[in-house]
Amino acid sequence: MDLEPGMPMKRLLLLALPFFPGACTTTQVVSQEGIAAVAPALSVERFLAATNAEDLHAMARIFGTEDGPIFETGGALGCGFKKLGSWFGLGSRCLTLQEVELRMHAIAQILRHEDYEVVSEASVPGRVRPTSRIGVNLRIGNRTVEDVPFVVVRTGGGRWLVEEIGLAKITSG
Repeated sequence: MDLEPGMPMKRLLLLALPFFPGACTTTQVVSQEGIAAVAPALSVERFLAATNAEDLHAMARIFGTEDGPIFETGGALGCGFKKLGSWFGLGSRCLTLQEVELRMHAIAQILRHEDYEVVSEASVPGRVRPTSRIGVNLRIGNRTVEDVPFVVVRTGGGRWLVEEIGLAKITSG
């Protein structure tokens, strides 16, 4: 590129700018601790949204244990080992898709709500994997059920899954 004498420097910079796209961008770095701090509450919020939509498969992908979502039953070989272990009291058998859908449907019927508010979050001590208790106020019909506990656990893959819900707090009236 030949420069004409007297070509203003600003013009040169404007021509060069497309070749240096990183020169004018801002990068925001979010720490893993920052993401981990909000992830349990976000999992509860996603679960509650799926509940009201009665999206049973989405619910089943967010509900599970430290081993993974209830929706992922483990395939034939994995389920065979689980079934064998269940005979010796070393675990439970795999659930069928129909059983998972029925469980999620029952939970959705109980948790259907008009509004919710996350009111507390605390870590659960004594667990192998990071686990949090999320307290949620639910407005169901004309009543508000306060501090419904959701226990959320982090899987080995780093996902946060709803492991327990205090449904008795809602159904007891």
